[in-house]
Parts: sequence; structure tokens; C-alpha cells
Amino acid sequence: MLTTRLLRFTRLYSSVSSSFKIKDGFVDTIGNTPLIRLKSLSEETGSDILGKAEFMNPGGSVKDRAALFVVKEAEEKGLIKTGGTVVEGTAGNTGIGLAHVCRAKGYKCVIYMPNTQSQEKIDLLRMLGAEVYPVPAVAFENPENYNHQARRHAEKLPNAVWTNQFDNVANRRAHLETTGPEIWEQTDGLIDGFTCSTGTGGTLAGVTRFLKEKNPKVKSFIADPPGSVLYSYFKSGGKLNERSGSSITEGIGQGRVTTNLQQDVDLIDDALYISDEKSIEMVYRLLDKEGLYMGASTALNVVAAVEMAKILGPGKKIVTILCDGAYRYQSRLFSRKWLESKQLLHAIPEHLQKYIILP
Repeated sequence: MLTTRLLRFTRLYSSVSSSFKIKDGFVDTIGNTPLIRLKSLSEETGSDILGKAEFMNPGGSVKDRAALFVVKEAEEKGLIKTGGTVVEGTAGNTGIGLAHVCRAKGYKCVIYMPNTQSQEKIDLLRMLGAEVYPVPAVAFENPENYNHQARRHAEKLPNAVWTNQFDNVANRRAHLETTGPEIWEQTDGLIDGFTCSTGTGGTLAGVTRFLKEKNPKVKSFIADPPGSVLYSYFKSGGKLNERSGSSITEGIGQGRVTTNLQQDVDLIDDALYISDEKSIEMVYRLLDKEGLYMGASTALNVVAAVEMAKILGPGKKIVTILCDGAYRYQSRLFSRKWLESKQLLHAIPEHLQKYIILP
């Protein structure tokens, strides 16, 4: 018993002492985020609901990891040199991560994004010095999709690279080499389940692969919002239905299986469909009960973790991703007019509506 406690103390001390060392600029501060036990939800389910606090990355989201790794890969392959330009198509957070990384490394940054994304994200990207092109949101098959426009833009420039986050497996590698190992160490390997939503697929695939290699008994569930085909894809045994509908969540949901996700599809044990009503209620509950000011994608992930805990039974450790804070979406998520326009006001319990402070 004493040896076990000493070993845990040594690990904890090593981890804490490492996190307090002087960091070498922005890039060196990415990762090693805390794992937070969500007290009220853990008590409700009888399992430990644990959130990986990715909002504590220096750029404010889980996408800082992917941003760093896709740029590092471009450098390693000689695709970009000093003074070059990084171009990406993104719903926002990868772009924000890239804008930070580019500032730190001395590159120009060009971002194409769907014009359905929050104004806070667009403004922040421009404040960080990125050149931003909000374009109509159309399907990936359409040549005017924001990803294809980003690729064509990069092809026209000298010393430029399109980082292609959706199908560049350096994205997945970021989570295979950092996020997964961190979760394993923080839980002392005592993890029963992992769940999160997916946009590019990098986080789900990389973390799942690492955890399954450590312990094949660890369960992995994909969490999917309305308007995405991945829930039906997994439930139908691999049939890609036509995409329809939409969600209030930004940056997650897909109409296809990306390259990042493709090679790890068989490792996913199940899929959970999470409605916008459940996600918006959890946004407010996390604020009220946990003091966490989270975005809708994070809330969706937490709902999925709770549902996974109910499926697996009590006494389990379930980990999910706290993607980013609500600051990038507050003009929508905490606006009475916006909530009414999305027919979501009724989903927020009366006692939590005190947090709706915007008209």
C-alpha cells in the first residue's frame, strides 16, 4: 500500500513540477491540461465523469494541439519556409490555434470558414492577424466548400501550405502522442470509457487508438449532433446517409468519414445521438453546478459522457473533452432572442434562465 501511494505521489510530483517549469513561448504551453471531475454529474451517475480541460490550452481550445502538429509536419516535410503562409479551412477553433502558432513562428495565416460561425470567432481571428474569408456554408462535395477554397488559395501562393486538418493525419497524431497519453496517466490507467464528438475526427481517433492499445477493454463512443451522418453510419454498420438538418454546435458533425477517422473506425464501440435541447440545457447546468462556462460542443460531450456512464453502469471512469469556453459563442448561447429563434428556450429549466442576460 505504501509503495503504491509513493509511486502515485512521485508521478504527481513529476507531473506538477514539469508543468511549472519555464515554457519556451506559446507553442511549448500547448497540452498537459487538467482532468476535471464534474462533481454533480458524477454523484448523479455513480461514476466519475471526467472532463479534459482543453479550454485551458493557450489558444483556448482542443484545436491548439492539431494546429501545432499540422504546422510542425509542414516544416518537417519542407513544405513551408520562413515567412511563408499557412492556409486552412476551419469552423474557427483550428484557425484560432493556427493564428496563434503562426504568430509565434513568424508565418502569415489565411483562414476560410463557413459564414454560419459566430462573429466572436471571426473577430478574434482578425485580431490575431489572420486574413479571414467567411464563405457560404455548402457541402464538402461542392467545389465552393470552404476547404476547397482554402486549398485553391494555397496553390496560388509561393511558399504556402494548405494544412488540410480534416484529412491530414498529423491532426490524429497530435492526440495519439499527447492527449491520449495524458488521459491514461491522469487516470492511472483506470479508465473505462471515452467519448467525444468529432469534426475532423482527429481527437476521437487518436485518443481511442492510444487507449485501446493500452487496454482493449476501454470503450469508445462517438457523440453526434443533429445534421451529422456519423451516428447513423455507425448504427447502420457503415452506410453513409445523405446529410440533413443542422445543429447549434459549431465545428462538429460530419457528412463523411475523414481520413483522420477512417483507419480507427473499427475501434469505435458505439454511437450516441445528442439533441440540441440536451446540449443547451447542459451549457447552463455546467455553469450553474460546476462553475464552468462552456460552449455547446463541450456540453454535448458532457451529455454523452453521462449517457455512456448510464450504459456502462455505476462505478466507472468516463472521460470526455471540454473543447472550449462559451466566450466565443456568448452572443448566441446567452441571448433570449437567439434561443427563441432556435426554439430552444423551453429546453432551459426555469431556474437556470437567470443566466440569459442578453436580449
